[in-house]
Amino acid sequence: MIPLPRLLLLAAFSVLPLGAAEPARKLNVLLIAVDDLRDTLGSYGHPVVQTPHLDRLAARAVRFERAYVQYTVCNPSRSSFLTGLRPDQTGITDNRTPLRDRLPEVVTLPQLLKEDGRHAAAFGKIFHLGGGRDEALRARWMDLPRSWHTAQSFEATPLGRRKLAGRDLSEGRLGWCHWGAMAGDDDDQPDGQIARAVSAEIERLGPRPWVIGAGLMKPHDPFVAPQKYFDLYPEGSLPLARPAGDATPAPPLAVGFGELGAVFARFTEREQREFLRAYYACVSFMDAQVGRVLATLDRLQLWDSTIVVFLGDHGYHLGERVWWNKNTLFERSCRAPLLIAAPGVKPGVARGLVEFVDLYPTLAELGGLTPPAGLAGQSLLPLLRDPDAPGKAAAFTLVTRGSARGDSVRTERWRFTRWSDGAVELYDHASDPEENRNVAPAHPELVARLGAMLPRP
Repeated sequence: MIPLPRLLLLAAFSVLPLGAAEPARKLNVLLIAVDDLRDTLGSYGHPVVQTPHLDRLAARAVRFERAYVQYTVCNPSRSSFLTGLRPDQTGITDNRTPLRDRLPEVVTLPQLLKEDGRHAAAFGKIFHLGGGRDEALRARWMDLPRSWHTAQSFEATPLGRRKLAGRDLSEGRLGWCHWGAMAGDDDDQPDGQIARAVSAEIERLGPRPWVIGAGLMKPHDPFVAPQKYFDLYPEGSLPLARPAGDATPAPPLAVGFGELGAVFARFTEREQREFLRAYYACVSFMDAQVGRVLATLDRLQLWDSTIVVFLGDHGYHLGERVWWNKNTLFERSCRAPLLIAAPGVKPGVARGLVEFVDLYPTLAELGGLTPPAGLAGQSLLPLLRDPDAPGKAAAFTLVTRGSARGDSVRTERWRFTRWSDGAVELYDHASDPEENRNVAPAHPELVARLGAMLPRP
């Protein structure tokens, strides 16, 4: 039997139409997935970045303070949380493999909601984008028609491709590592077009239940946005991350590897400041597009019939460990923002550990649906009901480096990481939240205990 408080919460997720004898209306689901977004949001306590629209969403949502992705690169992370399976289960650990190449029969989260009778539409990057101008290949990457009825991608207009200011930050060595303050307005950029299209689709569908994916691509590189968002952050005004004087060198596979490491090691202070400014400008640009979609929910009075999930697909380094990217097993890369607003859910802050694989069973339970067997996560409904409830005992993330791999476990106090070359890292978040000092040699018993929680090497 379901306890009474939980039963009441579940009942709140069914919206009764005017005729009480009619069946309850299915809730809409709006999934806003943002590329390469770390916790640079005002609602997460960031002192500089300007994100008023997301701060407003957080004020009516449960904000998950410690939500962890299962892989710190786009395609493996998205393939994981959209199937509710860990990367070792999906078999996807790179940006080159479409989901159905590994799991042709898997029922994805949007597919489950679609098959329950919702119109399903994706705009921008929900699954990983690929295929260029090959429409059949793009449809394969977007998982049409299994997950969605329709899916659209977008490109900048000719005006939006005109750079008013900006430059390459890598001496031409990294094709993606450049910034640009662009001509035109928001709708000259893909994210502006996505916000416009999502709003139009919500209005077009009227009372018909829907699941809509809004895949906003900024702050992913290249770091381009309309000029006005750069103007929010005057040149030279942003503080840089400074290396800790007593930091322990990271293992060779952990950070600083390959061509990226060589480029980042050569960044001057000017390049660091320009990178940081451009990233923040892109975050504020993205925030404005979220605001446009939220304004549509306001105008059409849809908050009482819509679940809103906002997330970053993984975190990002902005100079910590001399790294300006993702794809590490440090906290900055493994942890990402997660907000859930829904009818019947009171706003709050959940500080317990959660994982992105928990999203699938959560939305299935909120929709009264039976999820596929074998999902890796567990429903977040207890934390939506009571944000002070305990989270998980541990959260797990992995990355690969060719044939090498690293596995990391985050507990309430500790992060332990083991690499396939035998290197290990242990960080004490009680005294070292930025993970600067590897204390593994001082805690052999803890290393053994946490190592036993990871897959066998």
